[in-house]
Amino acid sequence: MGQVGSPDALSILLLVASCVIAYFVCGIPSGLLLAERIGKVDVRTQGSGNVGSTNVARSAGKLAGGLTLLCDTLKAYVSVLVGFLLVGVVGIGDVSAVKPGGALDWMMALVYLFCIVGHVFTPYLRFKGGKGIAVGFGGALALMPLTGLSLLVPFLLLAVTTKRVSAGSITAAVALPFLAWAIERPSAPFLAIVACVAAVVVFAHRKNIVKLAHGEEKPFSFKRGDKRGA
Repeated sequence: MGQVGSPDALSILLLVASCVIAYFVCGIPSGLLLAERIGKVDVRTQGSGNVGSTNVARSAGKLAGGLTLLCDTLKAYVSVLVGFLLVGVVGIGDVSAVKPGGALDWMMALVYLFCIVGHVFTPYLRFKGGKGIAVGFGGALALMPLTGLSLLVPFLLLAVTTKRVSAGSITAAVALPFLAWAIERPSAPFLAIVACVAAVVVFAHRKNIVKLAHGEEKPFSFKRGDKRGA
């Protein structure tokens, strides 16, 4: 087993395996599959063309959207837990060492990043996926529960007041590293990786940012087939 502060070859190998698992599991396009199954539509040709829960809800209905949200959240949550098992238990032999604030907390932050990258740049859809919000929330709940729950505050505050999911999503992403720092007090490498998570999510919302800046982002609607928003 690797010693705390100095991961050995086995721990690094298990970290790589955990990242690969996170990438391919979180890359599964839940929204596309559920929209086809429940709504009989290819969500990529509807609304914004995004496979995330917001566009799925618009294009295939609330049931498909809700299930997409649940699946995207759970696949990241489970992927991070698998990382804790492989890296923390099997590899390091001390789960606390890879939790936020631990000597090797950056290792699990890396697994978290691969959850987001897998979802946003899914290998199953030519590297075009969702926008990382549900996956980011699920991964955060497993990695740092208090921080994950705290993300609901900026998200709901902006989403409810503006009636635009994208505004809440972008705000929550930007708040992520700051909340992680304030609540978890992790290492600098951990924060740097979490900042990368936030950057990937913001990048995935780049079109929404342009629409918001020009006042063109429409409010969210559950009306099926609604092509508003993103």
